[in-house]
Amino acid sequence: MSEFFHVGENAVSAGLDPERRSYSSRASFDDPDGNTWILQEVTARFPVLVDPGATSFGSASDLAGAMRRASAAHEEHEKRIGQKDANWPDWYAAYMVAEASGAKLPT
Repeated sequence: MSEFFHVGENAVSAGLDPERRSYSSRASFDDPDGNTWILQEVTARFPVLVDPGATSFGSASDLAGAMRRASAAHEEHEKRIGQKDANWPDWYAAYMVAEASGAKLPT
């Protein structure tokens, strides 16, 4: 049997969290061995739950996407500073780690 529920400020209710907040919607089900499993929806990780020193990417396409986002942000960074940034590899790395961990992005 599957059950969807969400955790409000004072109670647990049936269905998805209406605001789709991270860590608020859950689903549970029982497997054929009698184990109960609970899944939790995470739309954005809490920064304290991610170690920025242990950032990893699940696939080459995830890494490529992070690099594209960093590239677009870096173009804006160079416009703001009014010159080419010779230290772009360090800037990209800081951006990608901050984005993955939920930390403040470099400007």
